Amino acid sequence: QVQLVESGGGLVQPGGSLRLSCATSRIIFSIYDMGWYRQAPGKQRELVAIITSGGSTSYLDSVKGRFTISRDNTKDTVYLQMNSLRTEGAGVYYCSARWKTKYWGRGTQVTVSS
Repeated sequence: QVQLVESGGGLVQPGGSLRLSCATSRIIFSIYDMGWYRQAPGKQRELVAIITSGGSTSYLDSVKGRFTISRDNTKDTVYLQMNSLRTEGAGVYYCSARWKTKYWGRGTQVTVSS
């Protein structure tokens, strides 16, 4: 079955950095658009960044210039480099893969606190 496994979350101080990874299996990774979503406690899940199969990227306005999404089609993995993290960046980060069907990972927790 299709698997998306996120890793790299943790506790970081405001202003710090984290790099999230999402390793996939049993999909033809290169044809999928990949996304990172965030869900803070009591809030709806929101799209943070997306990278298309062709490599085009787009970001939530509040993370532009601080977060970078990238993909490695040789490793079937998508990344989210998060710099200058703010407290409002905390939450569970989910990876998604979309082509004709959308798949989700189980998420990785990011805590931003001093």
